Amino acid sequence: MSSQKIKSSEITPENVYLNRRNFLRAGLIAGSTAATALIYRFFNPGPATEIVTSTIDNVRPTGSPRSEEKLNTFDEITNYNNFYEFSTDKSEVAEKAPALVTRPWTVEVGGLVQRPHTFDIDELLKFDQEERIYRLRCVEAWSMVIPWIGFPLKKLLDEVEPLGTARYVAFETLYDPDRMLSSYSAGIDFPYVEGLRLDEALHPLTILATGLYGKQMPNQNGAPIRLVVPWKYGFKSIKSIVKITLTENEPATTWSGYAPDWYGFYSNVNPDVNPVRWSQATERRIGELGRKETLLFNGYGDEVASMYAGMDLKRYF
Repeated sequence: MSSQKIKSSEITPENVYLNRRNFLRAGLIAGSTAATALIYRFFNPGPATEIVTSTIDNVRPTGSPRSEEKLNTFDEITNYNNFYEFSTDKSEVAEKAPALVTRPWTVEVGGLVQRPHTFDIDELLKFDQEERIYRLRCVEAWSMVIPWIGFPLKKLLDEVEPLGTARYVAFETLYDPDRMLSSYSAGIDFPYVEGLRLDEALHPLTILATGLYGKQMPNQNGAPIRLVVPWKYGFKSIKSIVKITLTENEPATTWSGYAPDWYGFYSNVNPDVNPVRWSQATERRIGELGRKETLLFNGYGDEVASMYAGMDLKRYF
């Protein structure tokens, strides 16, 4: 991967940004059907904050015809969301997520580390003084292309100094029963939990995102800080993180606990692995008709495949 500095004079306002086909192309892919692609509630976002000072330039799916993919609009990205704590209806999350209180906010980082610490959100925002737009894609059955702003998770983990016995990283989302659905209503246990292998967490494509489109992270997209792991399915990218714990043993994850035959711990994008109820061979882009071929590791094989050398990717799905 390489980085490229952007002069302040070259920063693009959002209204121009949205209509330039050859500006930042990337994506977060997450999933749906043609009918649901039409169900958006449009809001009036405020003006973009011009904060871009650098960008990762070559993080694109290698060998993919999608290197010039069209970005989804801000309205599409912020009005079709998975966030079961607020609603199981993707088109209703944006209406209910304003109940999320994001200040004050802390993230506790501990477990098998030399220097456990509880970070204030403003302390975390200073980890990367040069905020970056990451041109990354991720996929579920439905997809979007999103320019995330954030910093590598590795920066945070280096700060707490993992011990030699640490092999996994566990994540936990905020659960506020006064403002969020009950586990009974949502159909899954809360708080939402996820996990990565330590080498996956340290990979430079694994980021903690704090915004998108030059704006502070919207509540419905996982404010104030969320994980983005572009070669894995979107549910691995846990939102509104409050706790990160390094462990020796594989941690529990919400969806693999709920339906282990459908959602494995690794959840790498693999079109050859089909859960009981659907095929993962194709994906649908929100805002478009038709389907696209799903790529192994979401097209990031050159960057990440070496971490799984020798593994049976159908068994360890």
